[in-house]
Amino acid sequence: MLKPVEICGIKFKNPLIAASGVYGFGEYYDDFYDLNILGGISCKGLTIAPKNGNPVPRIAETVSGMLNSVGLENPGVPAFCADYLPRLREKIALKPDQTRIIANLSGATIDDYVKGAELLDKTDIDFIELNISCPNVKAGGAAWGITASGAETVTTAVKKATTKPIMVKLTPNVTDITEIAKAAEFAGADALSLINTLLGMRIDIKTRRPILANTFGGLSGAAVFPVALRMVYQTVRAVSIPVVGLGGITSGAAAYEMLLAGAAAIQVGTAIISDPTAPVRILAELNECVDRYGGV
Repeated sequence: MLKPVEICGIKFKNPLIAASGVYGFGEYYDDFYDLNILGGISCKGLTIAPKNGNPVPRIAETVSGMLNSVGLENPGVPAFCADYLPRLREKIALKPDQTRIIANLSGATIDDYVKGAELLDKTDIDFIELNISCPNVKAGGAAWGITASGAETVTTAVKKATTKPIMVKLTPNVTDITEIAKAAEFAGADALSLINTLLGMRIDIKTRRPILANTFGGLSGAAVFPVALRMVYQTVRAVSIPVVGLGGITSGAAAYEMLLAGAAAIQVGTAIISDPTAPVRILAELNECVDRYGGV
């Protein structure tokens, strides 16, 4: 059977975390199962001010996955703290082996990140997952996480703004993932999560135009799993802080592979869109793998 895991001194009852983005704030899934089954929930990405996101269409199907350019539509950090977190907390029991709540934080400027972290610091969340795939407006729209200096700068600032442990979520759209991982670790990251989505696109052959209104979008789903596994494997061997693996995990066997690669825990995202009960199924399958092949 799966054993609890510990990340930065915080105990997770099991290594399965619902990934940010598709899971929202857990408001829909308690109709299907008890949220307390999960090791953790990474809530929908937040910005300091509410965002409406990108124009539609902003979702496109692909072979073994999907593209999205939702654009971080969210109610903003203040609304999360005042409304969404209390409602989620009503479903998550406060006890030693509670399901852990992770707030995913994005920003276009350092000030955005710092203000968001300061507000989240006053709540009872367990982690801040720092999304550095967000466009840095002062760098012409390039993501914070595509350079070591960008990753180091934002991580350093957020680390000073909160006492919560920081899990930095890395983008795979880089030449060397270990360079970015080391920079985040140097800046004080307590843990890392990877990978975020790969940049991709689709074209409607009838209209001869990109399907997504934003032209490009983030590729997720089973198609990205081998890339995610490779990057997690490399990163685990390059840093000394815990690494949470995600990207295309659709089965217990894939989750087991990710743990064998060295991940301390795993996140499940896109699989939930086609199967809302995917986390429960994958957790059961992962338990079967552990019983059959041994712990990791």
